[in-house]
Amino acid sequence: MRVINILLVAGGFLWSFGMACQIQFREEAIVLGCGNSTYGTGTLGGGISFFDFDQDGWDDITLSSEYGQPLRFFKNNNGFFTEVNLGINNTFETKTVQWVDFDNDGDYDFFTTSHMDHNQLYENDGQMQFTDITVAAGLFIEGHLSYGSSWGDYNNDGLLDIFLTSHREISAGFHNILYKNNGNGTFTDVSEEAGILLDTYASFCSAFMDFDKDGWQDIYVANDRDPVNHMYHNNGDGTFTEVGIATGTGISIDAMSTTIDDANNDGWLDIYVTNTGEGNVFFQNNGDGTFTDLAITNGTLMESVAWGAVFLDGENNGQKDLYVSAMIDDPLVALTSAYYLSDGSGMYSIPTGIGFDNDHAVSFGNAIGDINNDGLPDIAVLNYAPSDMFLFRNESSSANNWVKVKLEGVVSNRQGIGSWIEISVNGEKQYNYTLCGEGYLGQNSAYEFFGIGTATQIDYIKVSWLSGIVDIVINPSINSQMTIVEGSSLGIEDSVLDVNIVLYPNPSYGSFTLKVPETIVGSEMKVLDMSGRILFYSEIISKETTFDFASYTSGIYLVTLDYEGASFSEKLILR
Repeated sequence: MRVINILLVAGGFLWSFGMACQIQFREEAIVLGCGNSTYGTGTLGGGISFFDFDQDGWDDITLSSEYGQPLRFFKNNNGFFTEVNLGINNTFETKTVQWVDFDNDGDYDFFTTSHMDHNQLYENDGQMQFTDITVAAGLFIEGHLSYGSSWGDYNNDGLLDIFLTSHREISAGFHNILYKNNGNGTFTDVSEEAGILLDTYASFCSAFMDFDKDGWQDIYVANDRDPVNHMYHNNGDGTFTEVGIATGTGISIDAMSTTIDDANNDGWLDIYVTNTGEGNVFFQNNGDGTFTDLAITNGTLMESVAWGAVFLDGENNGQKDLYVSAMIDDPLVALTSAYYLSDGSGMYSIPTGIGFDNDHAVSFGNAIGDINNDGLPDIAVLNYAPSDMFLFRNESSSANNWVKVKLEGVVSNRQGIGSWIEISVNGEKQYNYTLCGEGYLGQNSAYEFFGIGTATQIDYIKVSWLSGIVDIVINPSINSQMTIVEGSSLGIEDSVLDVNIVLYPNPSYGSFTLKVPETIVGSEMKVLDMSGRILFYSEIISKETTFDFASYTSGIYLVTLDYEGASFSEKLILR
């Protein structure tokens, strides 16, 4: 059973869902403060994060580094960047750089993989002070030499787990690893019991995704022609079955990226995989457990040495385009990068004169974010020396409208990773799926971008969380960014009860007390389980009420309290 929460929000009238827009980008890394930002010449490049690490509402940039060089952190100050020192002193040759709330405490911790040394997890104390807890967390492994890392919740316990990939040609003897988050600050290698293949592969990247929409996150792995890519189907019992060949995704190419999105807005996740000169692969999800490669027919083959790739709606017209980075720096030989513009019918073309014609750098990871919070997705690209990074500001005409959505999980993981976000505009639907770790060593903004063309109203935004809870926001404001909190359907800015409510003890060993101010007495409290079922409800009749839950099974529950259109939600742990 799912819990569906609905919020009505005043909105304007819908007149049209047009596509009037002229797409245009401008490279402005140096102008915006991100100069002197080359990766160097580390083996097979590195990753980039375009993510608001300090939660001030502006997307920041984090760069990986070659051996002997520091990680680079660029804070976004109202559209301009300043390099900052976060006290993370890592001079390894790093690959993935990711901001992730692994302990669900509301701040972003930092994780990085390394080609030359070991991976590192830094815990954020909530004040942007970081402590290396790699060893204490059980994540220290000498010589694994990881490339990609992706985060998801494979067992739907509300905690983010990690899948690490290792490239066999570089780190012989090591296999890919699935780490289970134990919820106490530690992780356990569950690869063998979960059914992850223990042979060594030349794996670059992976991504958590729900390819068959059964509510459980599967894992797709890009293997560098050794032997084929893997699709691990989640059985829902803590184990996986490898179904690459059966699904049509188990191909043998020089696979680099695992770029996941619903490219054609049919409600099913598609996969784009970069490759060397024989061409990239565009797997369209057929909705029946199989995929079909459309790269040749839809115009996205590329035939270069490609690395990072990312889907984005560059014009805010409701259609997802595709940007691909490559390491060829000679345009006479092959494409040095490509912006594939969608025509809305499933076909793509490479327009000229939109800002990418002089992109001749050797490029690897890329990511999207929003430099100036204008609702247009911008592109950040990490390059080899001597080139600085690219920061392509989206200068497309502003006639089209948009909305940006960020999630805050309560029963599900705090970042809402693994959630489906659906919007409807005059009955036409779009779908985004939330990931942490995708493309080639990339991390995109925490905000999901939706362009709605010239429409002036959104029918609804629907969020389907991993917990099974569904939130629906009716007529949300356009041209704005909003946070949807799980279980409330309420944007964080104007919907959370701004009063002192205390739930203790938590964790509880059989009973808990809810303490509220006098003004909240008379409201209704509900307790939900992880599947979204309402197990208990009661009117709050006094400022301090104790509830006996000794007969309930140990686990995680959600306590909600609604009062005059605002909401309070808190996770309760029963021991």
